[in-house]
Amino acid sequence: MATNSSVKNQIANKNQGNNAVNPNNLGLKQLLSTPTMRKKFDEVLDKKAPQFMSSLLNLYSNDSYLQKAEPMSVVTSALVAATLDLPIDKNLGYAWIVPYGGKAQFQLGYKGYIQLALRTGQYRNINVIEVYEGELQSFNRLTEEMELDFEQKQSDKVIGYTGYFELINGFRKTVYWSKEAIEKHKKKFSKSDFGWKKDWNAMAKKTVIRNMLNKWGILSIDMQKGIVEDNKDPIEKANEFDEQDIIDADFSEISDDAQ
Repeated sequence: MATNSSVKNQIANKNQGNNAVNPNNLGLKQLLSTPTMRKKFDEVLDKKAPQFMSSLLNLYSNDSYLQKAEPMSVVTSALVAATLDLPIDKNLGYAWIVPYGGKAQFQLGYKGYIQLALRTGQYRNINVIEVYEGELQSFNRLTEEMELDFEQKQSDKVIGYTGYFELINGFRKTVYWSKEAIEKHKKKFSKSDFGWKKDWNAMAKKTVIRNMLNKWGILSIDMQKGIVEDNKDPIEKANEFDEQDIIDADFSEISDDAQ
């Protein structure tokens, strides 16, 4: 798993004369054009590296908030997503690169959690959905038995969210969170409102499925690593960039529309 500190150590240049530069002085496109960074993405993604790097440039150029973040933090956040083989297109909902206090941070989307779970080969079904006004007939907090009647939907008002999974071995789990419970959880644990302001619904689904999988699911190594990165304090991530490292700056062109 790529982390900010490990990536910086891996790209540290060993006294290569005038080619040695501080990565914090480079823009994102210049940073991605260095042989060191191109090699790192190649090692992680192989033939998919050019397309992924192009998608990162596209994401960056179309997000004015992300452009205010330190380019090196954008790259290392992208490397986390690359290591997990998750797309970073924010419209897809698998993984996000979001700005926080001048730094970028990696965040798993709820679809990313589902994707990583499915890759384990242990899940027959897994999903999380909205529960609309009128649909919830009953829910037993102790047994977690739930009765939903989708025909009884009264409006488009979301009153809560339910998550469900079934393992190949037959084990099943259903959880239900009211909208109020999610809001309470958000106020207690969320370190940034950025994702919630962008897509409250997606973040609510993520809260439900992450909690469900953490408590009851089978977690692969990739899932464990993804959760660790997703749960990192943004300030902790920012502090990993305090040291000034250097990289090989023999630039090569990165196409914005690489296929």
